[in-house]
Amino acid sequence: MTNKNDQGLRPIRRALISVSDKAGIVEFARELKSFDIEIISTGGTARVLREAGIEVRDVSDLTGFPEMLDGRVKTLHPRIHGALLGIRANPDHQAAMHDNKIEPIDLVVVNLYPFEQTIANPNVTLDEAIEQIDIGGPAMIRSAAKNFRDVAVVTTPDNYAGIIAEMKRLGGALSLSIRGKLAFDAFATTFRYDSKIYTYLGRKLLLKDFEDVPGPSDSEIKNQLTISLEKATDLRYGENPHQRAALYISAGEETSAGIARAEILGGKEMSFNNYVDAEAAWQLVSDFADLACAIIKHTNPAGVGLGESSEAAYRKALATDPVSAFGGIVAFNRKVDESAARAVLEIFTEVIIAPEYEPAALDVLRSKKNLRVLRATETALADNLEYRQISGGMLVQTPDTHKLKREDLKVVTKRAPTEEEIRALLFAWTVAKHTKSNAIIYAREGQTVGVGAGQMSRVDSVKLGAMRASLLIKGSVLASDAFFPFRDGIDEAAKNGITAVIQPGGSVRDEEVISAANEHGLAMVFTGIRHFKH
Repeated sequence: MTNKNDQGLRPIRRALISVSDKAGIVEFARELKSFDIEIISTGGTARVLREAGIEVRDVSDLTGFPEMLDGRVKTLHPRIHGALLGIRANPDHQAAMHDNKIEPIDLVVVNLYPFEQTIANPNVTLDEAIEQIDIGGPAMIRSAAKNFRDVAVVTTPDNYAGIIAEMKRLGGALSLSIRGKLAFDAFATTFRYDSKIYTYLGRKLLLKDFEDVPGPSDSEIKNQLTISLEKATDLRYGENPHQRAALYISAGEETSAGIARAEILGGKEMSFNNYVDAEAAWQLVSDFADLACAIIKHTNPAGVGLGESSEAAYRKALATDPVSAFGGIVAFNRKVDESAARAVLEIFTEVIIAPEYEPAALDVLRSKKNLRVLRATETALADNLEYRQISGGMLVQTPDTHKLKREDLKVVTKRAPTEEEIRALLFAWTVAKHTKSNAIIYAREGQTVGVGAGQMSRVDSVKLGAMRASLLIKGSVLASDAFFPFRDGIDEAAKNGITAVIQPGGSVRDEEVISAANEHGLAMVFTGIRHFKH
């Protein structure tokens, strides 16, 4: 038999089991009994074990107090936490345990009330959610994990088989390395559990149900932020093949949508860059109330179209720049029908995203084994914040959800835009919002004509948008995500035959820019808001 002093081994003689998720617990307890281990248990867990013929000692026998307050108080007692926290090699601890009749517990098997599953129900009440906040469970987990040199703690059924295998290998004991790993997992469990409660109660108590209580508004940034993520899948690589990458998601009902949780209905696995571009495409089409299609390359729109059908919208988007659309990401904000699916397959496409697909459309799309087919639902931000990592910290902001209305427009030129131009300007403005700055969009009503994105100077974006256009620019309108610092952008755009401009305004040279528009007979409107996207 293995020497129990080797590798920091500790024999398991007494175990406390109190689990909400009872999957596999009977089999696990039966295996523990094969090592002649005394099992202490609580409430429903004790009942399940007894019904399976397993001898169990009630926690109340150990503490001398009955379970009370509807089960809220049962393990919060010195004879439980002393049994977990007492250091075996500390004579003073051992004397105190002896004097107070505290029997050491070597193994704690605890999983927590299903708080996360409870709040996933959109109809759950605040009181129902609060009742699923576990108190005794996290306390026992933390006590056992703190004293991992003497006590092992198991927080998930996934570990049962491995624990039994190790105990069989080590003659009924567990090594220090195993207890240390279990402690690490245990603190990760309580951290994640508390972060879910923190997020939920922060939203419920401060933002919704108790509006008369002073607290942060939706738009305020808290002094402390907690982000809890779980790995969903490893990715083949990151932006480049030499970089490692994975997809992480936030669990819970508040983040149950969006690209990270999109269902992959066909094609290859998604890559890091696929996800980045898919997010840009999905955010863009989600900003339109009308049926919209966007084709994205490197997070920028190669083309955007509105239409009466998904095929019509796609063909409008494709016509903007069919060369750049090759190998792009295609997103729709409505159900995709068979004709649209066949149109998408006319050129090589990496990913298609939509909220739904007709069965015939899915059959068509799945015929291309390399085409990734995603079904996404409306994005809901967990805490209404966006995060961007920088070295040594994190930038945090509220998302750019501003939607421009017709009545927000301020006409600043001698000529006011026509009704058709206004519709085209509002369309172009929405596309500009989702284009990397400096962003210039040439458009007609419901269709982009040319896109100039990410240039260091705004006039260069004006030139690039015209150069990339496959459609006739003459008669189109132009949107700029930020103000024109000089009149050169207006002069350049006018050469291409545009008729109207939408921009934020606010430059010290606004009058110079307005004069240029008047000289060229253009209509110009100010929005009073900009949409930088870096």
